[in-house]
Amino acid sequence: MKFRTALLGAAAAFAFTPAAFAERGADGHVNIIYWQAPSTMNPYLSGGTKELEAASLVLEPLARYDEGGNMVPFLAESVPTVENGGVSEDLTQITWKLKEGLKWSDGKPLTSEDVKFTWEYCTSEGGGCSQSEKYNDVVAVETPDDLTVVVKFGVPKPFPYGPFVGAQAPIIQKAQFENCVGEAMASCTEENFAPIGTGPFVVDEFKTNDVASLSANPNYRDPAKPAFATATLKGGGDAAAAGRAVLETGEFDYAWNLQLSPDVLSDMESKGQGKVVSAFGTLVERIMVNMTDPDPALGEERATAAHPHPILSDKAVRQALSMAIDRDLLVEIGYGTAGRATCNVLPAPEIYASTANDACLTQDIEGAKALLEEAGWVDSDGDGIREKDGKDLALLFQSSTNAVRQDFQAIIKQWWTEIGVETELRNIDSSVFFGGDAGSPDTFQKFYADVEMYANNFDGTDPEAYMANWACEQAPRPETQWQGNNMPRFCSEEYDALIAEMAGTGDINKRAELAKAMNDMLMQEYVIIPLVDRGRVSAHSNTLGGVILNTWDSELWNAADWYRAEM
Repeated sequence: MKFRTALLGAAAAFAFTPAAFAERGADGHVNIIYWQAPSTMNPYLSGGTKELEAASLVLEPLARYDEGGNMVPFLAESVPTVENGGVSEDLTQITWKLKEGLKWSDGKPLTSEDVKFTWEYCTSEGGGCSQSEKYNDVVAVETPDDLTVVVKFGVPKPFPYGPFVGAQAPIIQKAQFENCVGEAMASCTEENFAPIGTGPFVVDEFKTNDVASLSANPNYRDPAKPAFATATLKGGGDAAAAGRAVLETGEFDYAWNLQLSPDVLSDMESKGQGKVVSAFGTLVERIMVNMTDPDPALGEERATAAHPHPILSDKAVRQALSMAIDRDLLVEIGYGTAGRATCNVLPAPEIYASTANDACLTQDIEGAKALLEEAGWVDSDGDGIREKDGKDLALLFQSSTNAVRQDFQAIIKQWWTEIGVETELRNIDSSVFFGGDAGSPDTFQKFYADVEMYANNFDGTDPEAYMANWACEQAPRPETQWQGNNMPRFCSEEYDALIAEMAGTGDINKRAELAKAMNDMLMQEYVIIPLVDRGRVSAHSNTLGGVILNTWDSELWNAADWYRAEM
């Protein structure tokens, strides 16, 4: 079998933007605001974007993706391929070579044992690693010498770049985390809040759901970087306050995820302090449908596969909820040109975008009513709420606290009311909702509601690991400390078989066919209701140079190259 993925292209060496500085720390301090505050600096303990991106200032993978979606080496010398001998002809093995002389921020050398340990950590029994799908099919990681890492797969892997690639799969230090495996993962507070890394910054102090104070890594591999001696990553507040802090007052240098209406952003930018930047990638605002019963009376079995959902197990209900939504109107009120209506959870790259579900682009209130009637959901007492077998068609709809999301919730509630669905709305502070705290009842992983809305995306341009999010084993549950990416708790042997088939398929067109098939199954089962293909929208001050918005990796992927620019 020949390696034929067209996604990687030529594995060219990565050249940084020429630095506008010559001395580490010469440009003083940089202020970053993520209004959804990170709850941890360990990306393996949260599926939230805010944690992954905050951690990327400190932790790095062997390779990552640039702003064009191209894979580029970071801790590795180069990207292995079949052509350069780094990937075996039978596609069951990939060999990475670490750059020489790399050090952790504490001065210890980075070795292949740290890379191996990272895999062992994420796959340890009893643990709750939120990025476990990155290590699918890995059966061994060998370390023949300090600079060589051999990853072995149990099946041929035409795309062997899941492990240790991208912001979702960085390397952690064995010496720091070796006593934090399995059930101890979440309890290692000091390690999780201040991981030792190889990135441009080190954590000086971390206050969960609040602020991270950082300083330049004294052992960073480029002696002239980073330009900033210190950095603050502030969390909390809301998107509007974050936007004003950069675009109007100049208090902050970079603001992430400005989920604001287009007219609000335009008005802020007109103040002349900064610039809005945006680009499309794979970020989809969606409604997740809970296939399990979140009734508190079920105790520890609440929202687990032991109890199917008493209403949403009916596909007709799930389909009707989708049919009632006017996606074009959501785009208009929420995102303008930074959004586009979508019927897919996998909207890009173009080769993977299905057209099989485009009927959702047309709102059909009457069709939704008829579907519910046919399924036996009728309003027998005239109160406007349908019922069946004595069960009211009533749902709890949760999301994170954000002006656009609350607007969406309100108008979707209105549409659902029109078709006879009673909807209770709840919004939860973003830092808590996306935090991943196994002890909190309010995380999106726990999903103690009937439906929930948020956005998500994936690293790079290959969707193999992303589509594996909805494998049966990825359902969050007590045994995984409520980690996992299959929020709907969808489980299908047929779907899992498609995941396995894609893992062993090299032809790019066949991979696209399989990815579309998985997307279409999720869409046509209506366990995910996609709404808007969202462009990333952030902002930076006019005095912050070197910013390159990246929709394929962490937005902070090149923070080492940021510098203070002159007006």
